[in-house]
Amino acid sequence: MPSDVRLGVHVSISGSIDKAVDNALRIGCSAFQIFTRNPRGWVAKPLQEEDAERFKMKLDSSGIYRDAVFAHMPYLPNLASPKQEIYSKSLAVLVEEVRRCSMLAIKMLVIHLGSYMGSSKEQGMKNIVNACNEALEESKDVTILLENMAGQRNSIGARIDELGRLFNMLNGKRVGICIDTCHLFAAGYELRSSDALTKVVEELDRHLGLKNIKLLHLNDSRHALGSNADRHEHIGLGYIGEEGFRNILTREEFRRIPWILETPVDSRRDDVGNITKVKELAMLI
Repeated sequence: MPSDVRLGVHVSISGSIDKAVDNALRIGCSAFQIFTRNPRGWVAKPLQEEDAERFKMKLDSSGIYRDAVFAHMPYLPNLASPKQEIYSKSLAVLVEEVRRCSMLAIKMLVIHLGSYMGSSKEQGMKNIVNACNEALEESKDVTILLENMAGQRNSIGARIDELGRLFNMLNGKRVGICIDTCHLFAAGYELRSSDALTKVVEELDRHLGLKNIKLLHLNDSRHALGSNADRHEHIGLGYIGEEGFRNILTREEFRRIPWILETPVDSRRDDVGNITKVKELAMLI
């Protein structure tokens, strides 16, 4: 097996945004993901040019490739919302995040697709497409990654074919895909046997094209197959389990793209422990 897999976690920017690079290196990451700002508010402190330059300088000397660094949208925006006020605020956050990514030379921004809140799925999808089209006008070097959802009520993009439809609606714009293993499992996709996983990979290729999957979020699930619950667990300690992750992590199709962990940190295991477990199951150690 090749050993050049790019692997890391979502790291903190506490103190200043360049500290994210330090935090990633400290725990042995060869890829990482950040929020560029407080993820739990609508309003962000402006990103200063000198902070962005420090981030880029540290990154360039870190040995971590720029195409293995990702930003993630904050929690509050809902780009599928039928409520004009919420949609407008969500669009403004997306536009600002694309600008911030451009300042930081981060090439890819992961977005959650949101909820159509009882309007219609078609209208929700149109809202997402309109928002992405407008935000992409802000930069020529940032790609938006659509993340699959767990299947919560009124959500968009839990089914692979539906995610593919949304991807195709964006018609070749700078858009890619982020696949989250917990969300995939929660949406009813069996990952725990080699034969079942092969069927999922074939469906991903048919509807999305494997070349368009730019990031794999590695998270085990606290709930059973098809639960529609977005609850992450330590790798191998949830319902996907060690055998499921061994299947996933040894698939050649997935080893060409970066892996980012969004697992808990608690008394059972920390980020380093989960990275070590992934390397063990992927036969990298």
